[in-house]
Amino acid sequence: MAILKIARMGHPVLHQIAETVDDPTDPGIARLINDMIDTLQDSAGIGLAASQVHVSKRVVIFFAPESRSGEDEEESETELTIMINPVIEPLSDKTNLDWEACLSVPNLKGAVERYSHIKYSWSTPAGKREERVASGFHARAVQHECDHLDGILYPMRMTDLKLLGYAEETNRNIELLRRGHGLEDGFDPELQVAEEG
Repeated sequence: MAILKIARMGHPVLHQIAETVDDPTDPGIARLINDMIDTLQDSAGIGLAASQVHVSKRVVIFFAPESRSGEDEEESETELTIMINPVIEPLSDKTNLDWEACLSVPNLKGAVERYSHIKYSWSTPAGKREERVASGFHARAVQHECDHLDGILYPMRMTDLKLLGYAEETNRNIELLRRGHGLEDGFDPELQVAEEG
């Protein structure tokens, strides 16, 4: 197992569409996953896509910590999930705007519109297909990570670049940003996808 170098915004690997994994049980994929887990733990992040460690394969790992969970069962804490060839399906047109950060876009954060309620499915390293329904932070984290597999970084999803800034400044000026951009009171900087992949 090893700690891998994380690609930063500007590296071409982050703009590639990742290749489908033909055999989720491949020992090479298992090694990649173990290295990704070590890298995620070392970075203190909550999610990581293989593209972020210079491997253009459709592999994602993430967890939703209890501190970011809502009262809804679908928003509850999610243990480390290893997803191979994930697929996301929105369950409604409802969206929400909230803060995100990314290990590949260090020191910045921005407000991104995401689907509020999704169903997602994936293959496990054992080759079994699983699915879940998610909302709130959980849904946001899954969408953020899976975007990496399609060569999309969160700033590319933003519609108002005035809501992109250095995390330190954004945190210091959050009330001014909220009022100045007509954001609802539920727009909480503490619910950001902080240091997510």
